[in-house]
Amino acid sequence: MKSIKTLVLLSIVSVGTLVAGCAGSGRPDNVPIPDEDADGMPIGNRNRKVRPGITVLLDDSIKLIAGKRVALITNQTGVDEKGRRSIDLLATDLRAQRAGVKLVRLFAPEHGATGTADRPNLSDEKDQTTGLTIYSLYQNRTIAPPDSLLTDVDVLVVDLQDIGTRTWTYVGVMLYAMQAGAKRGIPVLVLDRPNPITGARAEGALLDSALANGDMPVAGNRTNGFALYPMPLRHGLTMGEMARLFQAQFKLATRLTVVPMRNWRRGMWFDETALPWVRPSPNMPNVTSALLYPALVPFEASNVSVGRGTDEPFQRFGASWLRADSVTRILEDLSLTGVKFKAERFTPNKPGDGKFAGQSIPGVRIVVTDRERIQPARVGAAILWALSRVHKDSLRVTVAGFDQRFGSARAREALLGGADPDAVIDRQLPTVIAFEKDARRFYLYR
Repeated sequence: MKSIKTLVLLSIVSVGTLVAGCAGSGRPDNVPIPDEDADGMPIGNRNRKVRPGITVLLDDSIKLIAGKRVALITNQTGVDEKGRRSIDLLATDLRAQRAGVKLVRLFAPEHGATGTADRPNLSDEKDQTTGLTIYSLYQNRTIAPPDSLLTDVDVLVVDLQDIGTRTWTYVGVMLYAMQAGAKRGIPVLVLDRPNPITGARAEGALLDSALANGDMPVAGNRTNGFALYPMPLRHGLTMGEMARLFQAQFKLATRLTVVPMRNWRRGMWFDETALPWVRPSPNMPNVTSALLYPALVPFEASNVSVGRGTDEPFQRFGASWLRADSVTRILEDLSLTGVKFKAERFTPNKPGDGKFAGQSIPGVRIVVTDRERIQPARVGAAILWALSRVHKDSLRVTVAGFDQRFGSARAREALLGGADPDAVIDRQLPTVIAFEKDARRFYLYR
């Protein structure tokens, strides 16, 4: 009889082999997924090149924005397979010009238009190429496109890179844009991009419904742009698929169209797509950091450094009070699949979180040995358990922030109380399987 841990692994690996049905009531329009790529290569060819939604839009779906005044929500990740900005393509590409597309407004999410800012209350910027103002949708929290900036807009276009973890604020920007579109009767187009850590598996605690708030931000409510909907920490969806899920589950009246990628498949890692990796944020330098992000993002709400201000953020953690050898030994004794732990020292240099700036601190490096089998949420649970076991008096967590990221107050309390981390994560399995089963109806890719 297979162990619970084996069943977890089988579940998260197998879900990507299934094809979703329609989204049911309130389903959005979607550009059909072609049987061949732009070069006439059959979809089944393993050497096919992935084309993002912006390319598909310009190649064969420009009619969706023909003659329209377009507001574009994007940042440095909004590029085509040649690295050309979506801003420039919609403003100056001959296909867009012939179709009478007029780019009238630009919006940027957290980290700004270039993805280099690592602070709240971002100012508006000016795009040097188009001369348009880039309005910030990130103040002390993620906000929606203001009504006052949508009065002359015919269609809202969203082109942003997700990283496959529930806590990413770009997803909040997309949801708020859909809500703003529904409020004003403006259609919304989501230009899809890869889930960089594959769409083949989901894992980790679902966000407790008591912590989830997908309401559009208004004065006085508790929205934050990253604790939106009860889904697993690693959700296994693309931005376009999440847009479809949000429309159905929040019962939005948004006139939504998802422009899918060409030739992406659920089991693909970003470095298998041939697309250029553009840092989605200052602390997301590569796919490895994206893969380990769900393990360490809860510790943003703690007195533990997650490696911000180093060359490999979210691949290490540390603190001035950490007994790295002891924590490493305990973690290694768990024999977690696909990962090793090594004690080290590191120095955060001007970290955005301000933790241990300029100090050489003891830490632990997380070394991925098998990315197909590692379960980052299980790794994160083990780290919390190990830190609590060795440093019960030194570890501090901000309860609300930690739970909104980790997903479950009950699981956090169990781990801090010494419960076996494997058992804690295994108890999440039924809800993860149920989410996966329901989410298949929103799939756009095999």
